[in-house]
Amino acid sequence: MSTKIFVNLPVKDLNRSMDFFKSLGFTFNPQFTDERAACLVISEDIYFMLLTEKIFKTFMTKEIADTSKTTEVINALFFDSRETVDELADKALKAGARKYREPDITDFMYSRSFSDLDGHLWEVGYMDPSHVQK
Repeated sequence: MSTKIFVNLPVKDLNRSMDFFKSLGFTFNPQFTDERAACLVISEDIYFMLLTEKIFKTFMTKEIADTSKTTEVINALFFDSRETVDELADKALKAGARKYREPDITDFMYSRSFSDLDGHLWEVGYMDPSHVQK
């Protein structure tokens, strides 16, 4: 069995969050989606569970981070081209996300950043594969 990652994110309005990520071109696994949670499919091995705050709180004893004041994590996704990065970031901004940093451009890496509807931070990027050491 391959290793899969499931990242859990609290959301205030599940349907609104689902609509946002659908507008970026992502899909949801209906087997793990109901009125309390939605399984956002990023790839064959990467999933984000969007959980209503009420359900998210059942998994922890701490308070949910106030994303208007703190950063709990930066979710970074890398793609095969700069064009894909621009397309995704532009779609996110058009769908209501906010830019939180200027694009980061180096000779081998390119990334753009946005804050989703719930204030979660996302970096979308491209790295020239010839610069990756194996």
